[in-house]
Amino acid sequence: MSTIALLWRHERPLPPRPGRPPSITVDGIVDAGIAEADAAGLTGLSVRGVAQRLGVGTMTLYGHVESRAQLLELMIDQCRLRMAFRPLTGDPRRMLAQVAAENLVLLGQHQWLAAVETERAVLGPGTLGKYERELAAVEPLPLCDVDKDQALALVLGFVAHSARATANARAEREQESPEQWWRREGAELAELGVAERFPLGHRIGGAAGAASGAAADAEAAYGFGLAVILDGIESRATSVG
Repeated sequence: MSTIALLWRHERPLPPRPGRPPSITVDGIVDAGIAEADAAGLTGLSVRGVAQRLGVGTMTLYGHVESRAQLLELMIDQCRLRMAFRPLTGDPRRMLAQVAAENLVLLGQHQWLAAVETERAVLGPGTLGKYERELAAVEPLPLCDVDKDQALALVLGFVAHSARATANARAEREQESPEQWWRREGAELAELGVAERFPLGHRIGGAAGAASGAAADAEAAYGFGLAVILDGIESRATSVG
């Protein structure tokens, strides 16, 4: 079955399968795949693992989806289809900030989505609907259509990076607090006299660490980075307009 047919199965129903009614459905497979990726991450996702979650054999699953790659596309689109969002209002800056915030929530719910990297778009109703909705944030900008697309892609790419950084920081904090890490590493580092050798790093890094309580603050970096990106988009729009 083609990926397009499976993605659009609710708008153009799939042809009936011969024989007895199947014990599983494509919807059930997709939901199980999302649950498996939420638990095991993208690298831990496998058709066999999804089949085990459903209590069926791997070959039974292959009777509904042809590959892990196809299943992943269905999972991505389903997550985007179920994405929570509010109508976009205000100026482009405010709307883009809202788009960023909503995507950050989505990537927090399904952290594996931030690890998906491909140049090919998922051509399902969830992805296309999300794209259409979010383009409304850049449509008022006095930019050409290509630049509008790039502006949205820039914001979404930054959000994906921030989501990965935030997830990594939380995982590290579960193992060891920033204070514990610095007490161990910092004490030994001080004996090497690095403050004198790297004065800028000592001063600026020390100020940043004191402000955030850690060597790096993913949430603060997100706020700063998004503001700079939105400033840049506004500046470009002003220069073109």
